[in-house]
Amino acid sequence: MSTRPPAYPADDPETALKYAVQRIRGFDRVQVIEGFIEPLSPAWDHESTIAKVRERIAPKVNALGCMAGSGDLDFPGTLNWFVPDLAVVPRELAKDAGALLPDQTLLIVEVTSDSNGDTDRVVKRRRYAEYGAPLYLLVDRQQRACTLYSAPGNLGYTKVDGPHPFGTPLPLPEPFGLELDTSEF
Repeated sequence: MSTRPPAYPADDPETALKYAVQRIRGFDRVQVIEGFIEPLSPAWDHESTIAKVRERIAPKVNALGCMAGSGDLDFPGTLNWFVPDLAVVPRELAKDAGALLPDQTLLIVEVTSDSNGDTDRVVKRRRYAEYGAPLYLLVDRQQRACTLYSAPGNLGYTKVDGPHPFGTPLPLPEPFGLELDTSEF
């Protein structure tokens, strides 16, 4: 007896697209940016920057009862399904979860690459704010600077700290309450 895949309304393109993206074979990570499917295959230098951020915030992430990872984020009502480079989420929300919503995160980090820098700088920043992600850290490797966005609203983030050149300590507000060393980015 075979199991049938979950049904979705044929007249709902958002649900159909998000269902299909989760089942693309041959790619470990795929996201949908404004309706366009984008496979992800980060280079090692990109992954190295993410690892440095993760290492620096790990003690506080653990103390908060959270975890840091790159799980799926859904944006209901849009044709968007992001896989952030790093998101900090409460462990109890992540357990047994498929996709989470941006407002369920404590921090989202995106590290730019030559191929997606404008997406991280403009599109993702706007969508993260619109969907209530409280903190968005943009590590811009092309501009060699970090910018922290906070206080999200429908029209974007209302507070911006940066851009700060790499090497400048960047304060992460509560619940983190730490200074992020950016010297090795």
